Amino acid sequence: MGARGEAPRSREPLVRMVGITKRFPGVIANDKVDFELMPGEVHALLGENGAGKTTLMNILYGLYRPDEGQIFIGGREVEIRSPRDAMRLGIGMVHQHFKLVSTLTVAENIALSLEGTGLILPARRVRARILEVAQHYGLEVDPDARIWQLSVGERQRVEILKLLIRNAKVLILDEPTTVLAPREREELFKVLRKLAYEGRGIVFITHKLEEVFRVADRVTVLRKGRVVASGLPVRSTTPSELAKLMIGRELKPRLVKKPARLGEPVLEVEDLSVLDDRGLLAVKGVSFNVRRGEILGIAGVAGNGQRELVEAIIGLRKPRSGRIRIDGHDVTGKAPADVLKLGVAYIPEDRARYGIAPDLSVAENLILKLYKVPPFKKGFFLDEEYILSWSRKVVSDFGIVTPNVRAPAGSLSGGNIQRLILARELSTRPKLIVASHPTFGLDVAATEQIRLLLIEQRERGAGVLLVSEDLSEIMELSDRIAVMHEGQIVGLLSPSEADVEKIGLMMSGKLKEVDG
Repeated sequence: MGARGEAPRSREPLVRMVGITKRFPGVIANDKVDFELMPGEVHALLGENGAGKTTLMNILYGLYRPDEGQIFIGGREVEIRSPRDAMRLGIGMVHQHFKLVSTLTVAENIALSLEGTGLILPARRVRARILEVAQHYGLEVDPDARIWQLSVGERQRVEILKLLIRNAKVLILDEPTTVLAPREREELFKVLRKLAYEGRGIVFITHKLEEVFRVADRVTVLRKGRVVASGLPVRSTTPSELAKLMIGRELKPRLVKKPARLGEPVLEVEDLSVLDDRGLLAVKGVSFNVRRGEILGIAGVAGNGQRELVEAIIGLRKPRSGRIRIDGHDVTGKAPADVLKLGVAYIPEDRARYGIAPDLSVAENLILKLYKVPPFKKGFFLDEEYILSWSRKVVSDFGIVTPNVRAPAGSLSGGNIQRLILARELSTRPKLIVASHPTFGLDVAATEQIRLLLIEQRERGAGVLLVSEDLSEIMELSDRIAVMHEGQIVGLLSPSEADVEKIGLMMSGKLKEVDG
């Protein structure tokens, strides 16, 4: 039996990758990487953003061709030229961004995936097979529902069902818990353990240490494209050891916040209602405030009105009704420029699309809020020498990794784009910071730095509105926690009276506890 009580395993690896090297212009994404996956195990592939985890699995799935190295499936050397080759070998992958057609039904999407592998089944048999497999693994989903009608967790189930109906023996899941609520995450872990028990091999790509210990049997750690720990039994290691392997240094102790020194409200939201892109009510009569010197965390499963709420506050979306005041000024329905000039910093959810001008340089992005004022402007012209000097200092202070400040901002990694946004937004010493999923998809080191910066701003006296689906982040940073479900605030708690289970129940709409 395996370490977690699995069925007996074969001694032959399902997958063996030997000396895999993959180069992109200016970077070696994988450098002579070895990796093994055994039947009946969940094998965590751990590393920071840019460590090479997804690249390695994209090679196994046929999306990339390795420059060097060999791949063995069931002991036989193979050449995988495309995802179709991988599927024929029993390899399936659930990507971070799902590959589903939103206007089609669950059954139609799965039928399309079967046709892609040369298996054409009548619609009735596809539907029956979905119900059979879904019931067996606890992946309940309505075969006749259209994808756009499903929650994010349900869409992920559809992606897993696609692989199981194709009878994949190797399942690769790329950061699968990022979009899930706590209860959905636990349900996913149960499914993965059952799949492993039946002899399948699961590759679980993650940068979250707690998930490794929650679900994995073994762990391989990548750092800067190289293996620094290979097939390490999870029970023989600790979170601090894995963190050190992953980032190359000791992880700092948990964040310590000083007691909040509360000031006057800097953001007041009264009975706010906001429509979504389809004209449906996404925010329904929401009221709250954020005071100077506090972090108000808003928790909730994606799609429960958080995005529309933030966009209404920032001025990107006009409210249907209600009032928004910033520092005493009514900004309801005002343009973003009018809102931001009141001392508001905005860290957007989609950092690449809304947070930067990708074709402009790092330096140009850093001064987007400052270029009209001295010393950045001298007379009618920009002071290029001062801008470059100032930008180099900011890049150093915030740890932004870039070849130079003239490099296009769009060429940076996700973590460095987020550091750039924070550097620009915090350089104006804002009164209010609206941070939407500020550490989404970031690795341990970047997450640690960004959380510290938000606490520093709180202690400086800024108010922070933190929107996040990461409950550990919400509970660690927030002075108060508001929980959103179906466009309403269903709970308003202090961290001392909140726990993951309680917030999870509120996020799923099974508990309401609004406390002034």
